[in-house]
Amino acid sequence: MFRILKKQPLNPTVTLMKIEAPAVAKKANPGQFIILRTDAEGERIPLTIADYDTSEGSVTIIFQVVGATTEKLNHMNEGDFLQDFVGPLGKATNTAGKKKVAVVGGGVGCAIAYPVAKKFHQLGTIVHTVAGFRTKDLVILEQEFENASDQFVKMSDDGTWGEKGLVTDALRALIESGEQYDEVITIGPLPMMKFVCKLTKEFGIPTVASMNPIMIDGTGMCGCCRLTVGGEMKFACVDGPEFDGHLIDFDEAIARSSMYRPFERKTHEETCNLFKKEVE
Repeated sequence: MFRILKKQPLNPTVTLMKIEAPAVAKKANPGQFIILRTDAEGERIPLTIADYDTSEGSVTIIFQVVGATTEKLNHMNEGDFLQDFVGPLGKATNTAGKKKVAVVGGGVGCAIAYPVAKKFHQLGTIVHTVAGFRTKDLVILEQEFENASDQFVKMSDDGTWGEKGLVTDALRALIESGEQYDEVITIGPLPMMKFVCKLTKEFGIPTVASMNPIMIDGTGMCGCCRLTVGGEMKFACVDGPEFDGHLIDFDEAIARSSMYRPFERKTHEETCNLFKKEVE
C-alpha cells in the first residue's frame, strides 16, 4: 500500500499528489512513468513521474480528471492509500551531451515537461521553455518552470496568460531569431506535438516527443500502446515513451487515441453519479 502524502489542486481539473514510494523514488528519472491502481478492483492507469525526492522517499504525480479512475483518484485524500504504485517504467530522457534545448509543453503535458526541463537545468544545459494553455485559469507549475528555465515563454489561446497564440508560434520566433538548439523536447496533446515536430523538421532540429497512449500492463505484452515509428511498430511502455518526433506516425496515433473516448466518457459519468449518490 502506498500512502498519499500530499494532495493539491492545480486548476479545476488537474491535481497534484505526492505518494510515499521510496523504492520507486530511488530509481526514478525524468521521462519515466508509473502504473497505479486506486483499489483492488481498480483498473491500471499510467501516469508520468512529475517529480521525485529520494530523501523523502516520495514520487509526485499530476493528473487530469478525464475518466473513471482519475475521478476515483481525485476523491482520495492525504493519508489514504493506493493499492498499487509500480515503477519506474519506460526509458528515461536522454540528457547527455546537450548544451542547449527547447522544452515545449502544452496543457497538462506541462506536468511531464517540467521534470525534463528541471533535469537539463540541473546539468547546466541552457533551457528555453515554451508552455501553452488555453487560458490563464488552466496554468500549472508556472513558478517551477521559471526556476528551471533560462528563458520561459508563456502562450495562451485567448491571450490571458503570456502572449496570445500557439506554442509553435513562439518556437518559430525563437528559431528565426537565431536560437540554435541541440534538441527540442515536446510533450502535450498529440496534435500539438505533431505540428511542433513538423516545424522542427523544417529547420532540421532533432526532436523528441513523449508519447502516452493507452497502456495496460506496462511491459509490452498487451500491445495496447503500440505506435508506428519510422515504419516500425514500437511499444511506448518499453521502447519509449520518448521517440524521434520526426519518425512518429502522428495521424495513426491520433486516430487510435480517439477509439476509447466514448467508453471513457461513459465510465466517467457513471463514477461521478456513484459519488453523488454516496453524498446524498
